[in-house]
Formats: sequence, structure tokens, C-alpha cells
Amino acid sequence: MTKKSFELTRRGLLTAAGGMAVAGIGAPALIGRAHAATQLTVADPGGPFGPAFRKAFYDPFEKATGNKIVNVAREAEPTAQFKAMVDTKSYTWDVCTLTLSARDILTKQGLLEPIDFSHADVPQLMPEAISSNWMGTDVYSTVFAYRTDRVKNPPTSWTDFFDVQKFPGRRSLRKNPIDSLEQALLADGVPLDKLYPLDIERAFKKLDAIKPHIAVWWTGGAQSTQLLQSGEVDIISGWNARFQAAIDGGTPAKIVWNQGLYSLEGWSIPKGCPRADVARQFVRFCSDAERQAIFTEILAYGPTNLDAYKTIPAARAANLPTSQENLKKMAIANEDWWSANRSAVTERFNSWLLS
Repeated sequence: MTKKSFELTRRGLLTAAGGMAVAGIGAPALIGRAHAATQLTVADPGGPFGPAFRKAFYDPFEKATGNKIVNVAREAEPTAQFKAMVDTKSYTWDVCTLTLSARDILTKQGLLEPIDFSHADVPQLMPEAISSNWMGTDVYSTVFAYRTDRVKNPPTSWTDFFDVQKFPGRRSLRKNPIDSLEQALLADGVPLDKLYPLDIERAFKKLDAIKPHIAVWWTGGAQSTQLLQSGEVDIISGWNARFQAAIDGGTPAKIVWNQGLYSLEGWSIPKGCPRADVARQFVRFCSDAERQAIFTEILAYGPTNLDAYKTIPAARAANLPTSQENLKKMAIANEDWWSANRSAVTERFNSWLLS
């Protein structure tokens, strides 16, 4: 699963002692401030992520440790960059955000540094938000939204989305088998916790029924936002933060969290990075609940440290994937299944679109 863009804003900076205790940065980091500071180059998804993460993570880390953070925008799929850096030992950045699928690809190739802390060290993290070489910072989910000024009979499930008679309106789905196949199976009555392994034949049969009613097959997150905002479509699948951006901008729309699929994105360090020790400090710093709560004020992604909800206002929490009310309605997407089947299923999906 891929996705892109969004933002943030909030709260005071860490105090020197409190910041190091909460973020897991001990006395050696403070001692390091008397010596030459380390400059870390951090690759984030770009767009609003840059200023958002700067306020939540980059500037507070600089203040707490004296080390400098320079952020750059990474490519949508940075696995090739990781491999090139490790192979040539030319590190253009020291820390990078990765999706679960990208993490798994790079783990199998031995291209990631260990982060040197575990779930036991930060038990408030969602269990799926940490592995030996990666720590998830934010959760995004694939859901659907509808225009409340156009759709008078509110749909509440993927079965409703696929029912064009009872819930009329112009529809849009992602031009990708990822998500689209799961949504077809959910519409056909497969329980959320029984989706995988995907029944491909059943999914395509259900997609056959909805295909004539899809006005737009969208290809990017910005396009999905624009389709909802402009009213070109009435009901659309997509990523929650993209829809929330439209709603925050005044679009009369509602997100349906029921039967959503979520995934995570987080930090990893390229193998052999000469600044890995400071990079590890930074990754641990980003696990802090207060730091993560800050980015949710503008960026409608869920924090992975669920203690962040102690300081997130209830009205904002209602718009985030990892709030208790929303998370219980969804399931995590199975990256292992897609890693094994992506190529073949994508080829079939593309042929199906043209048939």
C-alpha cells in the first residue's frame, strides 16, 4: 500500500530533563552537545510532511540534543535508493520513512540497521509498529467517503458502496488491485478477519458487477481529494487523510471507517550508516506520545503510540485511524500476501481494466 502527504501543529518543547527521559535520550547525548554536533539528513514523504514532522520531531530533537536535522523529500518508493546507498557506502540520508512493504523488502536484502530498542521499551506502541529495524510513526487507512449533499441514503459498508440501486451516485475506485480486491470481497460478504488469502476469482467476479458504474479510476491521492472536492464523484474509495483534507477545506462529505484497512509508515536506517548511533536516538525520540500527538493536529494520520490520545482532543481523535472507536472497525492489510502475489495480480487487474 502506498500513500502520500499531509501535516501538523501543537504543544511546548520538551524540557531538557523531561525530553531526554521521555524520548529515551540519556546523559551521553547531552554531553555530546559540548562537542561537535552531528547533522542528520532525514528523508520524509515531502509535501506537508516536512513542516509537520519538523514541528513534531525535528526541531524538538535539535533542542534536546544539539544535533541538527536536515529533511529532504524521498521518492515514493525508496527501496532502490536504499540499496544504492548501502552498496556504494554513499549515504545521502541517514533515516528514511518506509511503508511496511518497503521495510520487508529491505529487511530480506539485509539493508537496514537495527534500531536497538523493542516493544518492551515502549509498550504503549501498537505491537505492529515496531520491529528490530523499523519503528512506525503514523497509521493511514483505506476507507470510503461520500458527499453528504448528494447521497441522501448514507452507505455504511462496502456492500452498500457496491449497491448502485439502493445507493445511487457516481463512483470512483483506485486503479490498482491493492485495496480494490479486498473491497470487492468485503462487498461480497467476506468477513473482515477472513479476507486473506484473497479469493481472486470471487473478487474479480464482484468487480465485474461494479465496473460499468465506476466513473473514474483514480491513480493518486491528490486526484482522489480533488474528485471529492469538485463533486465529480459522489462516493469514492481512498486514504482517510486525503478525504479529511477535503472535509477540513469545507467539502460536505463523510468518511466511513467501517471495514477499513490500515497500514503503517515509519523510520528505518540504511545499513552501515556512519551516523547510525545518532539516527537511532532520533528514531527512539519519535516514539514519544507527546511528539506524536503534535502531528495529529493538522495531519489526519493516527499516532502509533496510543498514549498520544491522552492529549488529543476528542473532536480530532474522531478523525484519526488509531482512535479506539475507529480502529476497532478496521483490520491491518496483509503485506505478506501482497508481496507474494502483487506482480501476477497486478498484471491480471490491468488486463481486466482493458477488457
